[in-house]
Amino acid sequence: MLHKLLMMYVTLCPVIIAGVLNMIWCKSKVMKWAKVPMDFGKTLSDNKRIFGDNKTWKGFFGYILLNTICALLWGAVCRTAGIEELNFFYANNKNTFLFNLLIGILLGLGYALFELPNSFFKRRLGITPGKTISGAWRAFFIVLDQADSIFGCALVVWLFYDLGIGLYLLYVLVGAFTHIIFNMLLYFCKLRKNLF
Repeated sequence: MLHKLLMMYVTLCPVIIAGVLNMIWCKSKVMKWAKVPMDFGKTLSDNKRIFGDNKTWKGFFGYILLNTICALLWGAVCRTAGIEELNFFYANNKNTFLFNLLIGILLGLGYALFELPNSFFKRRLGITPGKTISGAWRAFFIVLDQADSIFGCALVVWLFYDLGIGLYLLYVLVGAFTHIIFNMLLYFCKLRKNLF
């Protein structure tokens, strides 16, 4: 089991790095024109926003761009360090530039797209963007906020390596825990507005 956990981290190391870099990217002045909400401020018949202000096109494109760059660089690191056998992506596929380009794009899309249903659901409940609910459901939403993107990234891994449902769910759980730890670090480094 420890070997599988190590493989999980080696496989999704580019996603972890890209997630941190995307926080910096979104705060930078680069592509300022894209810092508009993905829902363009539109509301549904309930007069509530579709996704809210925190889901921007800049962040969406940032996830794809940064995951792609990180996947390409990580492929070179895995090859040079001789740790390809610890990466689920290379169990059935060769570590090539084109393959890493593909998984980088797919990981970026998986990360960005799987965050959207959670934002949509939270807007329906009237939860302010970037905040969580108080009360009995608080812990559930904290975990969901960290796990949503991992569902997408682990699904990308499953496309190339047969994880099975048990390992897939473990991936999501480990990913959510890791996400919580990194969000705490980003909060204390003032790269994130809220702790949860």
